[in-house]
Amino acid sequence: MSLWDHLEELRQRIFVVLATAAIAIILCFTQVRGIITLLEQPAHGAKFLQLGPGEYFFVSCKAAAYCGLLLTMPMVLYQGIRFVLPGLTRRERQLLGPAVFGSSLLFVLGIGFAYSLLAPAALGFFISYGADVVEQLWSIDRYFDFILLLLLVTGLAFQVPILQLILISLNIVSIEQMLSQWRYVIIIAVALAAVLTPSIDPITQGLLAGALISLYFSGIGLGHLLPRPRQNS
Repeated sequence: MSLWDHLEELRQRIFVVLATAAIAIILCFTQVRGIITLLEQPAHGAKFLQLGPGEYFFVSCKAAAYCGLLLTMPMVLYQGIRFVLPGLTRRERQLLGPAVFGSSLLFVLGIGFAYSLLAPAALGFFISYGADVVEQLWSIDRYFDFILLLLLVTGLAFQVPILQLILISLNIVSIEQMLSQWRYVIIIAVALAAVLTPSIDPITQGLLAGALISLYFSGIGLGHLLPRPRQNS
């Protein structure tokens, strides 16, 4: 295919993705009250206020957009795979399927971890701190900025083992090299947790840092199961 043929194919695939995203967002908007109720659950003990005209409407649009884009991800992956597949080597094609499946699974697990552990821990800390001094009345818009960002960054952070397995499979980095850098990994995990979490409480940052460290060593453990010969450091 010529360069223009590739660009035309890319344009068509992007159009399919955008059309799918639009449909998914519209469907999510029709169910947005249930979505908002679900996302409010981790904040037990807090009441939400609309502090400006249309704030709840814009929050509804934001929640529907996030959920719609999340539902669109399988189509994004499918179209991306179909576009790059002809240019991959046999070895790269063998890695593609497990990498996509593992990445999707870890992203969902990351969202579940953030929703069930990180968000309740962070919100519980803020609710309990000064509960006898101030009443917990929160802006609905700021709360959803917090919860949606926390879910997204945690899902992305859970991609660490997939990146490790790809690097090991392609002999870019060896398992021995990864193990030798464990001290730096702990420091980086703590720093990333402090940057990625939208809150400043130590509980949330500690939980995310612990999860990142566990994922890193899990990736090393899974690397031992790969049939690919490893380099010595």
